[in-house]
Amino acid sequence: MAFIRPTGKHRRPSRITRTTAGAAGVAALTTTGVISGLAAPALAAEGASADYAHAGLTQSISVGDSLAGEIDAQAAAQKQAADEAAAKEKAEAEAKAKAEEAKRKAAEAKRKAEAKAKAEARAKAEKERETKERAAREAERKRLGSYVSPIAGSYVSTGYKTGGAMWSSGSHTGVDFHAASGTQVQAVAAGTVVEAGWGGAYGNNVVIRHNDGTYTQYGHMSSLSVTVGQAVTPGQQIGLSGSTGNSSGPHLHFEARTGPDYGSDIDPVAYLRSHGVNV
Repeated sequence: MAFIRPTGKHRRPSRITRTTAGAAGVAALTTTGVISGLAAPALAAEGASADYAHAGLTQSISVGDSLAGEIDAQAAAQKQAADEAAAKEKAEAEAKAKAEEAKRKAAEAKRKAEAKAKAEARAKAEKERETKERAAREAERKRLGSYVSPIAGSYVSTGYKTGGAMWSSGSHTGVDFHAASGTQVQAVAAGTVVEAGWGGAYGNNVVIRHNDGTYTQYGHMSSLSVTVGQAVTPGQQIGLSGSTGNSSGPHLHFEARTGPDYGSDIDPVAYLRSHGVNV
């Protein structure tokens, strides 16, 4: 037959409960005088058992408290380690962000410096280009406004107004520049060709109207390089010297005039010198 453990009010109290209750009863009976001194040893023994049981409980509670303290300490250490790891990670992230920001700023500063340098280089190049163009225009203006000798490196072999029977007017209306046949003849200044071809006693000749309203004539040439209406510049070739027309030999007959017609001649040497030509 199986035994069933009593439950509820029939269940036997635990040892601790029994011991505590016994001790409480003994104390009560002693106070009321029911238990005499003769019963003290037995009661004392019973009390000792209760004290031992209470001490065991106290020891268990102390061990539990110690374990709980260790767990709390471990938890606190883990929390501190986690906090330190998080702080370290945050510091590293901030340092990385700062480094990236510094790198970005350095790259931006470099880009701006390069852009500035390029802009300055472009501005400098543009300024230099404008300066060169301005200088070139000024040089061209001066060149176009300059005057040169009709035969480079030559000299006057027959002067202006020299008398003689070979000239229909009785005197020389221009000057002769020494030149072998085929020597380059050049316009003394900028202007427009108003005559190019046979000129009777002048042989093959060219007449140019210049920008100041004066005219120059080039005679006795062997060949011509320009045509009527053509613009010419100072020093531009207009033909080659020769001995065509009323000529005693190869040379260039050169006249300066105030108008296109014969008889408006002026001193050619004075004309050239007034424009800076060393004749």
